Amino acid sequence: MRIYKEFHFDAAHFLPTAPEGHPNRRVHGHSFRVVLWLEGQIDKDTGLLMHFERFLQEIECFRVEIDHRLLNEIEGLENPTLELITMWLWDRLKPTLPMLDRIEVHRASCNEGCVYDGPDA
Repeated sequence: MRIYKEFHFDAAHFLPTAPEGHPNRRVHGHSFRVVLWLEGQIDKDTGLLMHFERFLQEIECFRVEIDHRLLNEIEGLENPTLELITMWLWDRLKPTLPMLDRIEVHRASCNEGCVYDGPDA
């Protein structure tokens, strides 16, 4: 069984590895949409994989850590590419959400995103 929960955050960043003069090298912002997928067996007593309320509680502490921040100032996100943001979220969420199976990070304004199924996929 698979379930998912979405959350949103807004943040600024710049890409220090972008070519000199490229717009991404300057500070700019995005609205991000994150989709987290859990996979596992449903509980026979509750009929649930996980209560969505608990799912949201596990997510919230990480959302507030990155919402309305300059991502480059966060340890591990000094070069906050979409790919590295996705992996950073995985590394932080997986210990508290062991059923985490997939993360999608979308930049709504750019119509682009990244999907990560973990390091062993």
